[in-house]
Amino acid sequence: MRRLLAAAAAGGLLLSGCGGTTGASDTSSPAPSAPSGRSSAVSSSAGSSAGSSAGSSAGSLRSRAEQEAGASYSTWRLGAHPLPLRPDGYGQMRPTPPTLRVRRYRTTDLLPPPADGRYHATIGPITPAIRERMGETWSSDCPVPLSGLRYLRMSFRGFDGLAHTGEMVVNATVAADVVSVFRKLFAAGFPIEEMRLPTTADVLAHPTGDGNNTAAMVCRPARGSTVWSAHAYGLAIDLDPFDNPYQRGDVVLPELASSYLDRSWVRPGMVEPGSVAVRAFASIGWSWGGDWTSLKDYEHFTETGR
Repeated sequence: MRRLLAAAAAGGLLLSGCGGTTGASDTSSPAPSAPSGRSSAVSSSAGSSAGSSAGSSAGSLRSRAEQEAGASYSTWRLGAHPLPLRPDGYGQMRPTPPTLRVRRYRTTDLLPPPADGRYHATIGPITPAIRERMGETWSSDCPVPLSGLRYLRMSFRGFDGLAHTGEMVVNATVAADVVSVFRKLFAAGFPIEEMRLPTTADVLAHPTGDGNNTAAMVCRPARGSTVWSAHAYGLAIDLDPFDNPYQRGDVVLPELASSYLDRSWVRPGMVEPGSVAVRAFASIGWSWGGDWTSLKDYEHFTETGR
């Protein structure tokens, strides 16, 4: 656990998260119309060959959806501005760059998007290829063995108004429930910027304070503690973390997301009390960090209550 503690401190913010899959699959209703409207220090600006060809074939669709959305994209170069470190290992908190105050990026397809524009999901085991990709986000010291985890692929709606395919590792006991939550988010058109597996590169990255990856499993202690986080059990998910930051005292994570602490200024991707995201997670018995009083963790949904 000492090794994982050191990696978490060195990596700054990481979850306050392809091999083939087998197992259950799910198909739901057609995608809704485009909403009006990246990423960790490790940018996903380059996709796999399959994802690239899928993105090219959908070029005209993408252009049309973007025109209909009618909103400009953020111009901040994600992951390109390392922050000076604080003694606690986080980057220095700085004001949100103007172009990120209403954050909007196209989603790069790392996996082929759903060809029919509908919601699809698969649940499968952690294959050797997926385990390799997870890198230092899991080790034999972690509280859940690989056999107790599941690899999910799920459709999500991007800020570009298009349907994309994301991936996530969660505890096997909640896999089907998580799929049902993201089905509801997709049907409601809730925008998600990025949904990919955290890797060793994320763990070791110098903080840049501009990450926005929706993810679940990272085997690390809770912030400021030596007790395992709910993320270490695959029983917590952080949803659009830049749009829904963590705050405790003078700590804001991601470090550039302070503009999104103004919850009265509602922007796409924000989780509000009673919103579709809160209701969807509540339907499976999960609670929301935005309801906490000692701190606010607007991105955080958890099965364990912590």
